[in-house]
Amino acid sequence: MTRVLIVDDHILVRTGIERILADTDGIEVVGQAADGEEAIQKARELSPNIILMDVKMPGIGGIEATRKIIRNNTAIGIIGLTASGDETFVQRLLQAGAKGYLTKGASFEEVVRAIRHVASGQFYVDPTLTSGFIVRDPENNNPFSKLSDREMQVTMMLVTCQKVHEIADSLFVSPRTINTYRYRIFEKLSVRNDVELTHLAMRHKLVDVTD
Repeated sequence: MTRVLIVDDHILVRTGIERILADTDGIEVVGQAADGEEAIQKARELSPNIILMDVKMPGIGGIEATRKIIRNNTAIGIIGLTASGDETFVQRLLQAGAKGYLTKGASFEEVVRAIRHVASGQFYVDPTLTSGFIVRDPENNNPFSKLSDREMQVTMMLVTCQKVHEIADSLFVSPRTINTYRYRIFEKLSVRNDVELTHLAMRHKLVDVTD
């Protein structure tokens, strides 16, 4: 039996996925989590084989949660979920240790196929995504590819309207450290403030406008 943990900040998404998996042979949903911090805790408590991990969530987010979960238990297979198939997210998620990636537009059959593949030790990437994205092009036109993993994490927290002190609390650093990251991010991306950063993120589909 493959034990699955579902992580998403939208309860309707979590509930919907759990319902479609409920009658699937060989798959048992053992729990849900609403953010990255809870995912880390539930991964320890419930010992799932597979985690369906939303990438863009409040708090530390799916990429950092993936990194911490894999650091504690390399046997867990994490499959990233997001509304978009942006190459920046795919790359960073796989680099963090995930074994698969699906867009939220994937069919029920696709989700089950991904779970079975990853549970058997294979990698699985949504076939609708651009082939060959795993090999990063140094001339990538996406400006966010210039950022480090930590800078990308802070960026995503900023563009989802989290305050500097909230980000600092989540990452266990000082607000001054977060502001240092902010200005470094602004310089690398040639933006002047959080508003321009958010607009740039929207243009490159790092933010779901419909959220």
